[in-house]
Amino acid sequence: MTLSSTTRIAIIASAFFVPVLTYVYLTRKPKKSSAGLVPAATEITALYIHPIKSCHGISVQSAKLLPTGLDLDRQWMWVTYPNYEFLTIRNFAKMTLIRPSYDANTDTLTITAPAPNSIDEKLEFSIPAHPSKEWLNKNTETHEAKIWNQWTSSRVFSTKLTSPFNDFFGKEVRLVYKASLYDDPRPLRSNGAKEVLGYEASTCFPDLMPLLVGNESSIAELNTRLKAAENLTIDVRRFRPNILVKGDAANAWDEDRWKTLRISPKGQHGGKPMTFDVTQRCARCRVPNVDPETAEQHKTQPWDTLMKYRRIDEGITYKPCFGMLCVPRETGKIKVGDKFEVLEVTDKHRYMPGF
Repeated sequence: MTLSSTTRIAIIASAFFVPVLTYVYLTRKPKKSSAGLVPAATEITALYIHPIKSCHGISVQSAKLLPTGLDLDRQWMWVTYPNYEFLTIRNFAKMTLIRPSYDANTDTLTITAPAPNSIDEKLEFSIPAHPSKEWLNKNTETHEAKIWNQWTSSRVFSTKLTSPFNDFFGKEVRLVYKASLYDDPRPLRSNGAKEVLGYEASTCFPDLMPLLVGNESSIAELNTRLKAAENLTIDVRRFRPNILVKGDAANAWDEDRWKTLRISPKGQHGGKPMTFDVTQRCARCRVPNVDPETAEQHKTQPWDTLMKYRRIDEGITYKPCFGMLCVPRETGKIKVGDKFEVLEVTDKHRYMPGF
């Protein structure tokens, strides 16, 4: 079969240009934006859940990711009575001595705390970690609870369980719960509001967003400064992250640029990649001054050190920042060791008040 002159020209052109274009594509340099290059992939080194807001956390090897955050994370909260306003370490440091523990075999959450005026006695009660709607309807009452200036629906546990904790707090309190799957959602505000984020999202009882991600390199850099200033080092758990990732020691605080993240399963645990939107930096109060193991509160650190060099967000210049607040787009399972990638970076982060 005789080829036309046009066909012969097309074949010759393809033979010349395709290799050239392929070479240019493969050897081109990444386009550098004003926010810099996307960092190399790394991995998750720790996962933490805090079942009761402001109480002691639990280190876990894996966790289920829900639209509202990690399963069992800040789904319970202590509130005042009769006002139903949230209680935190900010106004009562000893809350960190309240220790939830989870038994996967019985799917039970057990809450313990030191008994007042006793050396070895403990306060203790157990509740279902994933109560059914029927169980809640039978064993709890509904009442709105207040977080900052936002009211949200909640389930109130019977004082038959919780009344001994009145002595621990030194006043009458209630324990409330929010079932992420079938209770009314608590819509996100601030940078997570629909008109900013681009879609509707909600959470249970965190201050603002469903997830907090921290960088190992940043806590290491902060500890270098604390060690030099006061011979002090602190654990990252003071900042109450959900996800801790391995960072590049040469690029501490690189998380300030993160915009879109992806976590991919490592191994064969049957999951799929999950994407996260970084809404803003996490502006910090003095909670990290409290040692979560002892409830002792340092008078100045790490607050003073952070204030010297981490007041970096134009939207909230009177507070230092540590960690990044995130919203998940998908659900799934996260494990320590999973691959962690930054898909996009930005230099446009600006904290928007939302309390």
